[in-house]
Formats: sequence, structure tokens, C-alpha cells
Amino acid sequence: MARTKLTAGRIREFTCPTDKAQAFLWDTEAPGLALRATPGSTTRDDSQGKAYIFQAKLNGKALRVTIGDVRAWSLDDARTEARRLQTLIDQGTDPREQKRERIAAAEAKRAAAEAARAEADRQARYTLRALCDAYLSALERAGKGKSAAGARSLFKCHIDQDTASKAARTVTAHEVAALVRKVREAGKERAAGVLRSYLSAAFNAAKRAPFDSALPADLIAFGIEHNPVDAIPAIAVQRGDRTLSAAELRAYIGHLLRIGHETGPELSDLALLLALYAGGQRMAQLLRAKVGDFDQDTATLRLWDGKGKRAQPREHLLPLAPHAAGMVAALVERAKARETDRAKQEGRAPDMAGLWLFSTHGRVAMNPETVSNRAAEVCAGIGGEPFNVRDIRRTVETMLAGLGISKDTRAQLLSHGISGVQAAHYDRHAYTDEKRAALVAWEARLEAIRQAEKQPANVRHLRAA
Repeated sequence: MARTKLTAGRIREFTCPTDKAQAFLWDTEAPGLALRATPGSTTRDDSQGKAYIFQAKLNGKALRVTIGDVRAWSLDDARTEARRLQTLIDQGTDPREQKRERIAAAEAKRAAAEAARAEADRQARYTLRALCDAYLSALERAGKGKSAAGARSLFKCHIDQDTASKAARTVTAHEVAALVRKVREAGKERAAGVLRSYLSAAFNAAKRAPFDSALPADLIAFGIEHNPVDAIPAIAVQRGDRTLSAAELRAYIGHLLRIGHETGPELSDLALLLALYAGGQRMAQLLRAKVGDFDQDTATLRLWDGKGKRAQPREHLLPLAPHAAGMVAALVERAKARETDRAKQEGRAPDMAGLWLFSTHGRVAMNPETVSNRAAEVCAGIGGEPFNVRDIRRTVETMLAGLGISKDTRAQLLSHGISGVQAAHYDRHAYTDEKRAALVAWEARLEAIRQAEKQPANVRHLRAA
């Protein structure tokens, strides 16, 4: 193996014979250093296909390491690297192993930097606020618009900026507990309990998303592996026990009917009256009723119950008694007349499909909050102990029980949580006759309550002998 002192000129002029795969020019200055040329360099002054290599023996076995292309390495740097490699050989270290370790370390460093960048991106993009927004969107797509609106209001009012800006996966149980505690200490116990429930639902949805195809894929990116709300006890809902007496209910009906006023009941008053006469229906469900939901031939009103974890709202049919049926028929005519007038003004044919029973302008359904606010005004006008629309619903069921209406019929009439194996799979009875009989009895009871006001004060009932 002939050696010569490598110089820039010799490196430039060295070429590989055409009949060989590679040729070497060994250096005398640095042991083990050589210039390697391949057929890629067939002319002088051509640096292509030339590289520095190092060759030596370790434990009696030859090894070769490529230092690098001559276009990237200077001769002095190549000699320095060859001496370093020879030092490793003298110490019994395989330079190839060291190189592999160095590459592995560099790859680990690169991977760590990439993970850090990904985590920084997650911190910036997948915040608690973003998680709440993604969960609300999922609720809306599932037809839970009312729940989404309530949750959005709670998140906006009670999650502070600092916590909302944190990466969702880094939010701790202590931070969630602080949010809930602040609301509770402000005297809003119900709001605190609902806030906790919605936050728990959002974290649980993101936690299950990688495994549950029914959940949106955009929740997966939050990387939620545990729910920090699990450590926080649920806040029990304080059960209401307010019911109205017959005298209070009489005053309530009279106020809504606007006795002595020529204008008659307003639309929100009609909603409250119909909810009462139809057996204490939920206001949100009643306000979503459309003209097409009323069958005038059978006097049946169809509502849709979306409460609970149902994927689809459950059909809730109400075979109305005469007074309530008359109210709905009048609302249907009102909606159709308004659409006819509107279509005439706009120069188009009337579109009766999808008309809301309760709508001020016909474009959107009346907001339940409007009706709740009206109920509060009526309550204030009557005076006495406060009540709300839920108390009216409770009053109806209490009085229905007093009329001897069975618990099962009341559950069907008020669309309570009807679940269990029997209800879900076996009991297909529509309860139409039972509900109609209950509503007829209920209207008779309401009429008796109203008529009681008209009896003279000096009239007394004689006890039967």
C-alpha cells in the first residue's frame, strides 16, 4: 500500500481507472487517511466521486470509516479527523459505534425538539377554551342546542382568562375546584353544580374520543388522558318543593288571561297558559312546536323530547282536551294568517311548512327565556311567595295525583325520564286514551278553580245528611 503526502494538487489530479470500482491514495502525514476516488471522477480537476476515508485495524479486524466528501472537508480537517479516529482505535473504541451513538443522540435531540415544538403548539392551540368550544360544537351537532347555549354562558361567565388559556391537558383538579368554589361562594350553588357537570362532560368526551367513533375526531388532538373533574364531588341539586294553592293558581290564570283587558293575552302569556292546560309541559319543548305538529282531526299536538342522553329526540304526543285544543287551533290560524300577509307583502306564495306556533315575527321560535321572564312578571304582579315555570309544572303533577291520575300516566303525560328495559323494549303502549282522560279531568279541575272565584262570599255548601 504505497503512500504519498496528500496535497491539493494531487487530490485534484487523482482519478479512478476505468477498469476499477475505486482507487485509493494514502497519506503519509495522518496514519490511516486516504483519498478515495470512484469512476465518477474520470477527468482532472473533477472533485465529484472523491472522498476522505479512514482505515485501521481493531482487535485484528480491518475497519473503514468514511470521513466525508472532499468538497465538504478540507485536507487539514480530514487529517485532524483521521488522528482522532486513530486515537479511538488505540483506546480500543470502535469509531463506527461512536458514530452510531452520535447519530442516535442527534436523532434523540431532534425528536425531543420536535416533541417540544408539538407540545408548545398544543399549549397554544388546544387550550381549555378550545376544548369547551369543541365540546359545545359536538352538543350542537347532536341537536342539543339548548344545552350548548347554557354551557356556553356558564363557560364564558365563570372560567377566568388565565385558566381558559391553559392547555386543556395540563388543567389540574385544583384549578377546576377553584372555579367551582368561586361560583358556589357567590351564592350560585345550582350554577356551580352545572358548571362542574359540563366541564366533566367536556373532559370525558375528549378522553373517550380516540376510542369512541361516535365522538368527533377533533377532540382527539387535545390529548386528554384523565379527567381532572373526577376528583371534585358533584353538587347535589336542591329539590324544589314549591306548589301553588288553588287560589294562587286562580290568580295566575286570571293574570294571564288579562281579565278586563281588551287586548287579551300576549303570545308569551298564551305559551304559559297552554303549558298549564296541556298538563304542565316543558316550555322549551312547547315553544319548538310547529304548525305541522298539530293534528286538528284528533286534537293531538306532537312535541319532541330531547332531554337526557338520547341521540334523537323522543316523540311526545298530547291528545288535548277541548280548551287546550282550541288554543292550539287559534295559534295555527294566527301563524298561517301572518305568513299569508307576509307573503303578500313580499310578492311570493305563502310557505306554510315549518311555521312556528310561537313566534313574534315568524322567523324564529320564541325564546324560552322570554316566557320565563314573563312568568316572573306575573309572579311579581300576583305577590306572595315567588314561583317559576318549574313550580307550575310541579303544581300540575301534584294536582293530577290528587285527581287520582296514576303515576305511570303522569309520567307519560309530563314526559318524565321513561327508561329501563321494560319501557325501552317492551312497553309499546301509546297511553293515548289515558293521557286524554287525564287532560280532560285536568281541564275540568282548572275550570272548577276558576269558577270558585265567581261564587258569592255568602254562599255556603250544605253538608249532606
